[in-house]
Amino acid sequence: MTMLPITQVRAAFPALALSDDGAPRLYLDAPAGTQVAGRVVEAMSHAMIAACANDGGKFRTSVAAGAIADTAIASAAAFFNCGEDEVIFGLNTTSLFFQLAPLIAANWQAGDNILLTRMDHDANVAPWLQAAEARGVEVRFIEWDRETFALKLETLPHLIDARTRAVAVGHASNFLGTINDVTAVCAAARAVGAVSIVDAVQSAPHIALDVGAIGCDLLAASAYKFFGPHLGMAFVSHRLQGLIRPLKVRPSADVMPTRLMPGTPSFEAMAGTTAAIEHLAWLGIAAGTVSADAPLRQRLAAGLAAAQAHETELMRRFLTGIAAVPGLTLHGIANANRLHERVATFTFEIAGHSADAIAANLAARNMFVWNGYYYAWEPAGVLGLRDRGAVRVGFTHYNTLEEVDALTAALGQIAGRA
Repeated sequence: MTMLPITQVRAAFPALALSDDGAPRLYLDAPAGTQVAGRVVEAMSHAMIAACANDGGKFRTSVAAGAIADTAIASAAAFFNCGEDEVIFGLNTTSLFFQLAPLIAANWQAGDNILLTRMDHDANVAPWLQAAEARGVEVRFIEWDRETFALKLETLPHLIDARTRAVAVGHASNFLGTINDVTAVCAAARAVGAVSIVDAVQSAPHIALDVGAIGCDLLAASAYKFFGPHLGMAFVSHRLQGLIRPLKVRPSADVMPTRLMPGTPSFEAMAGTTAAIEHLAWLGIAAGTVSADAPLRQRLAAGLAAAQAHETELMRRFLTGIAAVPGLTLHGIANANRLHERVATFTFEIAGHSADAIAANLAARNMFVWNGYYYAWEPAGVLGLRDRGAVRVGFTHYNTLEEVDALTAALGQIAGRA
């Protein structure tokens, strides 16, 4: 297996060189937001200096801003493996879903229904709940198995029918780490003509996305979860574009992306997102699995494959380490033979220690983790964790085996305290 040159990869992230009072920072908070690649910082700085203007003008900085937007759209299209006229940008995935939900729901009627999951981040639940309430539409949920941590796909035929108007599903859980079979869910939606919606925020840093293979109508991800700036981007299929009437100012062009992207975008964030995508593509070059002159899509696939291979080893090491931690309960797939079914996001509890206390103890060691329920309202509710919460750590391609060992050693020390 070709391995990532981890020293070279870590050098691509300026924040990884930081320390506090001699203690290096151990970033384990990636599911909430990754560290930013250096090329992202440089691209955004360049955009704000050399292209600080609105697009559409004849003068140099305006032309440069337009070029940034065009390149970002092309890069996002390669990222999603879709047409350039099927991409829009927004503040983040949550905002994009809230923006699009009332447009998608405009023709829903009493007697219709939508299907959501008990596994999703609330960004892919609340917008559709509110839209359903406004239109008087029934809401159904697909549950997940407490033993396998997988959606109960066998129940789909009982949940989707001719009156189902939309189906929303997360590609990877930000709480359990499970990678869902979104292709099967979208196929079931497509069979009855329902709009299929995929939240790819947690999968985007780890898996090459292919909206054609998934078969969805709408898919969104946030660049700050894959080593870029705070910006959301979405794939909107031609079919879905034909179903919705956009909210737009009268003078704006009725073409993509303008028709579904009202107002002036953040050109600097678009430049940073392009750079983040280029970073992922560079990983394949660094691993020696693709040439530098290969098409962007090919480099992306190779880069994410290299990242996934590295993260699989991190996951394996973490599961081995926590097996020796007394009182630790992992909420998610723990079988080393099923690592292909999850991303490197782990949520757990340690008996006798609150999530808040564990996170504080690790923070004192300069290990950055989250505690709570991370807007995963539904899965936290299933597990009864909305009040006390749990600890979440996440690994990505810039983390090392040594960092995993340091974490599990710290957890062992915490668990061993009376």
